[in-house]
Amino acid sequence: MILTERLQEIFQQLGWVRIPEILHQHAEEAARDNISYLEFLDKLLQEELSAKHDRYLKTRTRLARLPYHKTLAQFDFEFQPSVDERRIRDLATLRFMEHQENLVLLGPPGVGKTHLAVALALEAITKRYTVYFITAHDLVQALQQAYKTNTLQQKIRNLLKSDLLIIDEIGYRKMEEEAAHFFFQIISERYEKGSIILTSNKSFGSWGEIFGDTVLATAILDRLLHHSVTINIKGESYRIKEKKKAGFFKPDQAAEEN
Repeated sequence: MILTERLQEIFQQLGWVRIPEILHQHAEEAARDNISYLEFLDKLLQEELSAKHDRYLKTRTRLARLPYHKTLAQFDFEFQPSVDERRIRDLATLRFMEHQENLVLLGPPGVGKTHLAVALALEAITKRYTVYFITAHDLVQALQQAYKTNTLQQKIRNLLKSDLLIIDEIGYRKMEEEAAHFFFQIISERYEKGSIILTSNKSFGSWGEIFGDTVLATAILDRLLHHSVTINIKGESYRIKEKKKAGFFKPDQAAEEN
């Protein structure tokens, strides 16, 4: 067996995928530039580690089920002056996750709540935390289906596994009594065990309406807010902003939609 074939077998057994692609190129460069053996090996291994990290990020991002890929660098802090950029940058250090604290993002539709949640999720994935994103509506449906199939506890355990659970769009639909109690169970089980990022278009005073029970809403907020940060975003919708730029909206129409 010739050397290259033997090397390919070794790379396959080790699970290396990047080095086989670049080996000949780097070998030619090493010979041409008189690179030492150790430097040559270091370059190969650094590329393999970088490729492995990229694969890790792609896999973790896919498993997180994020609705899109948006970073903090893409967030327009000038358009939303109510958002304290320094505070958001501090949250991006993920110290709140180290202390199992929660983050609640409040504000009207379109102001960037989900964007910030996704951006922080990407920061968490980069730092090798596990993340799971789900809308409140999909969460309730999943829990109700699990209850019908006698797999509710298993579903809840799965939701407890992620280092960061993101629940998006609380308040867009009122929850039925059974669903509200399932939601409380999730919040209660994760209390002081794992961080939650939650977005809502409703102020805390309206949560009794969301859950159909003021006492239950109070119990949810008690656990959710005990160790938490709340960001209130006040401003115009990004979507309205873009439509205005395109000339689709007159000022009075934009005000009505927002």
